[in-house]
Amino acid sequence: MTASNDPLLQPYQLKHLTLKNRIMSTAHEPAYSEEGMPTDRYRLYHLEKAKGGIALTMTAGSAVVSPDSPPAFGNLHAYRDEIVPWLKKLADDCHEYGTAVMIQLTHLGRRTGWNRGDWLPVLAPSPIREPAHRAFPKEAEEWDIERIVADYASAAQRMQAAGLDGIEFEAYGHLMDGFWSPATNRRDDEFGGSLENRMRFSTMVTEAVRKAVGPDFIVGIRLVADEDWEKGLSREEGVEIASRLARSGTIDFLNIIRGHIDHDASLNKVIPIQGMPASPHLDFAGEVRAATKFPVFHAARISDVATARHAIAEGKLDMVGMTRAHIADPHIVKKIMAGEEARIRPCVGATYCLDRIYEGGEALCIHNAATSREAEIPHDIAKAQLSRKAVVIGAGPAGLEAARVLAERGHKVEVLEATSQAGGQVNLLTRNPRRKEMVGIIDWRLSELERLGVNIHYDVYAGADDVLAFEPDLVIVATGGIAQSPELDAGEELVTSSWDILAGAIKPEGSVLLFDDNGGHQGMSAAEVIANAGAELELVSPERFFAPEMGGMNHVPYAKTFAERNVRVTINIRLKSVRRDGNSLVATLGSDFSETTATERRVSQVVVEHGTMANADLYLELKPMSRNLGAVNYDALIRRQPPLPVRNDEGRFDLIRIGDAVSSRNIHAAIYDALRYCSLL
Repeated sequence: MTASNDPLLQPYQLKHLTLKNRIMSTAHEPAYSEEGMPTDRYRLYHLEKAKGGIALTMTAGSAVVSPDSPPAFGNLHAYRDEIVPWLKKLADDCHEYGTAVMIQLTHLGRRTGWNRGDWLPVLAPSPIREPAHRAFPKEAEEWDIERIVADYASAAQRMQAAGLDGIEFEAYGHLMDGFWSPATNRRDDEFGGSLENRMRFSTMVTEAVRKAVGPDFIVGIRLVADEDWEKGLSREEGVEIASRLARSGTIDFLNIIRGHIDHDASLNKVIPIQGMPASPHLDFAGEVRAATKFPVFHAARISDVATARHAIAEGKLDMVGMTRAHIADPHIVKKIMAGEEARIRPCVGATYCLDRIYEGGEALCIHNAATSREAEIPHDIAKAQLSRKAVVIGAGPAGLEAARVLAERGHKVEVLEATSQAGGQVNLLTRNPRRKEMVGIIDWRLSELERLGVNIHYDVYAGADDVLAFEPDLVIVATGGIAQSPELDAGEELVTSSWDILAGAIKPEGSVLLFDDNGGHQGMSAAEVIANAGAELELVSPERFFAPEMGGMNHVPYAKTFAERNVRVTINIRLKSVRRDGNSLVATLGSDFSETTATERRVSQVVVEHGTMANADLYLELKPMSRNLGAVNYDALIRRQPPLPVRNDEGRFDLIRIGDAVSSRNIHAAIYDALRYCSLL
């Protein structure tokens, strides 16, 4: 397919604005802001997508228009004049690459907390609590409505002054559609009851904004057209709202969403993660487009080019949002244009990005460590001045990323892998059928290494002699870790590791106690496999809630399985010891918070998850032969300067270890290790 006939590469005329292709990144808040401003990290993140050829990048998710809409996700402050020059620089930079820039504006309503920002009361159409953010809102008064309408208008004027191409109102789960939904609007005044009354606030906002910015500035709305909720906004009323907005003369496009987001389980259906159907609301968005005959945008796990192309070719959408896909690879369009679709780094649906945001962190891609670090680490790897011979030991995520980056730098790379298959611990986690997409992390790198001509030597349990036989200048130890048990008073030899369960080496049977004090996917995946095998399971954690290293988006499918399989979850309890009693095991449990008598559980199996112990034997064997004796200058590494000191003039090579070969962490940390080190070598 060529650029001339590819539906995705055709321009789209939105009012006076020509969008150069049909691919966009929809509004989301990556939490890169500083004091509510889109400073350099925020700007460079969007600029990278512009360099990658995207037609439209929508900033903020959402920028708040009033100080009594406290920033729940690191939101931009659209109510402050200081935001204008920051946004102008962002827009100007993206415009140089022909990319349009818009921003999403909102008042969060009840979807925030009162103990953030300026500690002003949270408000909503009616005083109904949102489970996700737990605030009890006050009912919006007349003077609240008047000032918020004015705040929307002045915020829109700031965005226009910044040179943005347009704005988008957020109307799902926030204040605007809070008035629309019967689930959140119980008012009996002019803002409640009939659909016309429930739309009154949004009509006031759109009319005030249109008056403030004039007829030519682009104004759209991201709206829920069906809350998929018995007590919420119906499909019929939602499509009617969309139709009324399309006819209003104040709105230029509709960005369609389906579902409600007041708690994690419902949010998961709006923003699906791995193991869930892809593009679940695409057909519905197409139906709204057909009903309204109006420009429609949409995004909800449209992560592959084929689906995006189908959405445009079949007339379901005018612009297709590939938002998480661009966090994984901001150069999607550039690769499509170059005929290199196969080289697009896939979004594997891990949703590490959103989980971090909802837990108070910033968005990071599980396997693109350059995203959000554009000021320090390039997405395109530059050639090194001098080509070196490198040996990488281990073909897990860290080792494969190290080999990829070194090869891109122009080094001659050999990879030694102890087993017959690349993947490392990813091969374990994909044994959980719901997480099989994670293999994309490995498959993409294997494809890149094939393109780069890197040799992988399988079934080589490398010793020092195997490494030295290649006469390397550089050695990267990415040997990972091995499962370890928590320290017990007795009975460590009686427990089973989560690895054994996931690998299928040991089948769950009878009653099982799983003790997880790692708090991530490893224990949860083992628990899910055990529960689905039909065993009676109790999940025990010493934490105050289970899986604290995993965010709410990924919590949902595990919690669903646990509820459906009657898994017992016990928190604030620690496994102390295990002993055998006949054909059973007796697990002794205690508390960190009390010295009272311990309790016991009689079970068939005790499974434990306690992270990994670094597999460091080869590193320690090679260390005295290396120039740097394994040492790293962290100050230089942080400053992006060559990080390896010379501590042994007789040394034959530089030596680094990365990933779990250092300590038990996660996939992102392993890949970040590889990228940050190897891009400097």
